[in-house]
Amino acid sequence: MKKFLLIICTVLSLNSFSQNTQQFFFGRTTGKLPFLEYGIGDDRLGGAKMTYLDSNILVKVIDSFKTDYKVQLSKNHTAYIDKRSIIKEIAGTTNHLTGSWKVYGDSAFDYVTVSLDEKLPYRSIQQIEPSRIVVEIFGVESNTNWITQLSSTKEIKNAWYEQPEEDVMRVIIDLKHKQHWGHSIFYEGNKLIIRIKRQPEKPALKYLTIAVDAGHGGDNIGATGVTSNILEKNYTLLIAKELQAVLLKKKANVIMTREKDTSLSMVERIEFLKAQNPDMLISIHLNSSSKDSIQGVSTYYRYIGFRPLSVSILNHMLDLNLKEFGNVGAFNFSLSGPTDYPNCLVEVAFLSNKEDEKKILSPAFRKAVAKKIVEGIEEFLKNL
Repeated sequence: MKKFLLIICTVLSLNSFSQNTQQFFFGRTTGKLPFLEYGIGDDRLGGAKMTYLDSNILVKVIDSFKTDYKVQLSKNHTAYIDKRSIIKEIAGTTNHLTGSWKVYGDSAFDYVTVSLDEKLPYRSIQQIEPSRIVVEIFGVESNTNWITQLSSTKEIKNAWYEQPEEDVMRVIIDLKHKQHWGHSIFYEGNKLIIRIKRQPEKPALKYLTIAVDAGHGGDNIGATGVTSNILEKNYTLLIAKELQAVLLKKKANVIMTREKDTSLSMVERIEFLKAQNPDMLISIHLNSSSKDSIQGVSTYYRYIGFRPLSVSILNHMLDLNLKEFGNVGAFNFSLSGPTDYPNCLVEVAFLSNKEDEKKILSPAFRKAVAKKIVEGIEEFLKNL
């Protein structure tokens, strides 16, 4: 009897597994700035992002977890995506091939274009020493038998591919300069476009466009002062305007994400910045902690190729006799997410610390902050 029950349970278990493996569907990315996450972990900044994706990309959904779908990128790779970013597809397939490539430049950018038979998911990685962009395309086998490279490129040194797994193509792009200036990935039809920004011919402020973001705003007030109840949104704007003034004196072109107390979502800010195509972004914030003893200045970046800017700014900010809270990488803040341009988030000081708060309240200190940020940018440019 026990043996009979064991056989029945085993059959039921196998049938259940068989049914579960069939419970998948194909979907396509939709909405503004859909993105993949590595896992289901979460914190106040959300889950750890793998990459932003273009719209209308085919993905295989294999599981559901609260607000996310789990997607099968390739045989050995999975990711998670917000359910609102997926619409169901009637049919799909997991067998796809690459075609020919073209590597070329126009008057503003360099490009690598990869022909595919479907819009497939991807992720990109910045590498340094040597300076490279690596793009992995999931769910595809190589049928690329020629890569046409034209002399019109100015930033791409070389481009080639590897097939590290049977259904993952790795695109490798060597850059001529050590500093990453940004790249964008999108589709035109089924052709994957990797657009690469060139190092400015004249890397000086008077030839560059600098975007300045005053953190928070409108109904997003941010942190509050420990003694004065001042609002972060108001003082980030004051510092951002001081920074704008110093940059304008240096004859830089300055783009402000906001110049008044305006409610702007992260998606709205990112879309605005992408459209403006700045040479770099500086985002101003004021920090806060549950421990009022914690104080100091910190700078943040997400991608290793953008770290030099954040380090240079931090070094100059320390001239203000602020304690060092640190240089923070892999930072999962929305404005740190785009790969399109170097960006640095500056947490000037802690509103939750009395000593730091007193400094933030001082107009002279806010002017000095702006000056030191600009000095950091200028040092970054000199070290290219």
